Amino acid sequence: MTVRRTDVPDEVKDRTEALVRKLTKFDNRLSKAELVFSEEGLSKTVEGVLYIDRDDQVVAKAEAGDAQSAVDQLVDKLAKILRRRRSQLRSQRGRRPEPADSEIG
Repeated sequence: MTVRRTDVPDEVKDRTEALVRKLTKFDNRLSKAELVFSEEGLSKTVEGVLYIDRDDQVVAKAEAGDAQSAVDQLVDKLAKILRRRRSQLRSQRGRRPEPADSEIG
């Protein structure tokens, strides 16, 4: 977890770590998560990168008035991306090749 130009309370950091750990229920290959907290004017920004073994990275960014709201938005975005990827993988695995049309007659 990286903090740039802002202060993030310890309870927000702890809650963030717990929420990110819960993302493994969408993909158990999740190996690493990098979060960057920053402050731009009056808004807090959180950027997240999830590293998944043998797959592409998942990246999202959220901005809100306070750090906790930004974290909640970020985790929601990451969960949505992971759910979508999981359903795409399941639908691809479940496909059966269509039988070739044979001439009847």
